[in-house]
Amino acid sequence: MIDRRNAILGTLAVGLSVGVDAQTPPPARVGGRGPRLPDPSETIDLWPAGAPGAPATLLVEVVEDRTKGTDATDRAVHGIARPRMVVFRPAKPNGSAMLVMPGGGYVRIVVDREGYEIARWLADRGWTVFVLFYRLPGDGWAAGPDVALSDAQRAMRLIRARAGLYGIRPDRVAAMGFSAGGHVCGDLATRFAQQTYPPVDAADPLSARPDVAALIYAVQSMTLPLAHPGSRAVLLGPSPTPALEQAHSTASNVTSATPPCFLVHAEDDRSVAVDNTLAFRAAAVRAGVAVETHLFATGGHGFGMSKAVGKPAARWPTLFEEWARAHGLG
Repeated sequence: MIDRRNAILGTLAVGLSVGVDAQTPPPARVGGRGPRLPDPSETIDLWPAGAPGAPATLLVEVVEDRTKGTDATDRAVHGIARPRMVVFRPAKPNGSAMLVMPGGGYVRIVVDREGYEIARWLADRGWTVFVLFYRLPGDGWAAGPDVALSDAQRAMRLIRARAGLYGIRPDRVAAMGFSAGGHVCGDLATRFAQQTYPPVDAADPLSARPDVAALIYAVQSMTLPLAHPGSRAVLLGPSPTPALEQAHSTASNVTSATPPCFLVHAEDDRSVAVDNTLAFRAAAVRAGVAVETHLFATGGHGFGMSKAVGKPAARWPTLFEEWARAHGLG
């Protein structure tokens, strides 16, 4: 367990750079449709000297506006060359932090529906939230299928290293992921200790293990027919070996060290089959990991918060909040 003193020492070692050094801005605001809530401006770049293993041609970040009519803002971003966290600070911090990993099939990252919406909701309840814009495995990074996990590990360590700056406790850092971001979150919850990058500074000896993890309609299996074909193809290539498929199926990596997990899925999900979540739950039970599962009859895929309004699935954030409080967070 990492205590508050060690977190503060880690902060000093890394450098008090939050809000001082120039950081990469958040993904741009584009278009003019739909209601517009203010975006946060505070970011934390993950890699002080640039992300390791960059492709020969530097990526160009592109933000697309997918908002329809007067619907809630719906942006997506791809071409992540500067992986970073966007910070949502609460008015009254409750001591807990959340790392949010949006989905997007490993070809894009959904900014609003699976990032900023839940971040604002949690921040209103006292959580300090960090939305992660991670590198995508199809973009030619040297780490290949581990590139998003590298960013998630680094993000967790930086949150703990800077805990004193944000008024959070290093033993109350949660992780949440949606769809392909749920695969990143599941990877983080099960392979947090695997070395996927060479250490770069004093944050890297800190633990990358989340204290709890929430997997929301998460991609899990990399073996067909259960796998989400698009995520599998981008992550592992067109013809992965059975060994590679198993190595990147998160249920295969659950151990007794996996943190307590909160699982949500809709049974009518036609993109990521609900059996992905059921397999992860079964693995958690076998390993003796505390797990809570909420299955909704309807909801489809990618409902986040705004697309669940008026449906029973809309209750999942409150269910998470209650569950997290029972585990000492929030």
